[in-house]
Amino acid sequence: MAGGILAASGMLLASLATSLTHLYLSIGLLSGSGWALTFTPTLACLSRYFSRRRSLATGLALTGVGLSSFAFAPLFQWLVSRYAWRGALLLVSALSLHLVACGALLRPLSLREDPVMGGPGAQLISLLHHGPFLRYTAALTLINTGYFIPYVHLVAHLQDLDWDPLSAAFLLSVVAISDLVGRVASGWLGDAVPGPVARLLMLWTTLTGVSLALFPVARTPTALMALAVAYGFTSGALTPVAFSVLPELVGTGRIYCGLGLVQMVESIGGLLGAPLSGYLRDVTGNYTASFVVAGAFLLAGSGILTTLPHFCSSASTSKPQDLVTEAVDTKVSLPKEGLGED
Repeated sequence: MAGGILAASGMLLASLATSLTHLYLSIGLLSGSGWALTFTPTLACLSRYFSRRRSLATGLALTGVGLSSFAFAPLFQWLVSRYAWRGALLLVSALSLHLVACGALLRPLSLREDPVMGGPGAQLISLLHHGPFLRYTAALTLINTGYFIPYVHLVAHLQDLDWDPLSAAFLLSVVAISDLVGRVASGWLGDAVPGPVARLLMLWTTLTGVSLALFPVARTPTALMALAVAYGFTSGALTPVAFSVLPELVGTGRIYCGLGLVQMVESIGGLLGAPLSGYLRDVTGNYTASFVVAGAFLLAGSGILTTLPHFCSSASTSKPQDLVTEAVDTKVSLPKEGLGED
């Protein structure tokens, strides 16, 4: 709820901006902080509600990202053309206030293992000494470094191949639709396929890395369309299982602190990936090295995932590591009209 207020306030102040610095402070700092306070606690709260069908629940929840990127892009363009950029920012600010209502509907659960985990400080110290968690964080940081490259540079790469800008933008929409399908399919597979979810994460990460590295090879519209579908599906598929691995690794009792720490570190990769690929484009004169290096980052992250303890286990991984109680066995404290037990 606080994140919704910050996000809306940032957009509101941005509508009054008179310099680029004002936009950095309002949208970049204020709204960015609001989005961080919204996304991470929501996913962490969701992970505590589900144990048996956690991957599917996460996949369905994350379809909102694909739907919004597909639907809101043309809406925002229409708002700018109809109300100018200041009016559009005011309306986006009003939309962002709906996050407050969404936050009010989230009902945190009290799990039996919570007292055992200690406070945030104790959890942070334990996570910083947790080898598998640190390796998982390093893997996701490498994955994030290459993950967003097509969203930033694919249209420019296609224009270098003499594609029409509108056709290039359409191919990016194909990626977004495939991403949406991949999130739901992967969430279902994560719960239906026996064995560790980390194996699925490694599979989707490897396929995403390969599809990224093949983009410079594809020249025909058919080949580029096939790669766009493959990248969109596999990159969307790795997202829900990436968030499902963490509760198994550190336990649902430490999911708030764990997810926040992971997202803070992995954001470094997302921040550096696009400028690095742009630099390689400037040095080489094309995007071949940019896409190949992006794919290499994902393949390196996939290699680190094979070192996780759950990866080699053939048994079900619903029991989190280093926990005294499984999430499925925990008692839930809810109001009488609530959901009952998981």
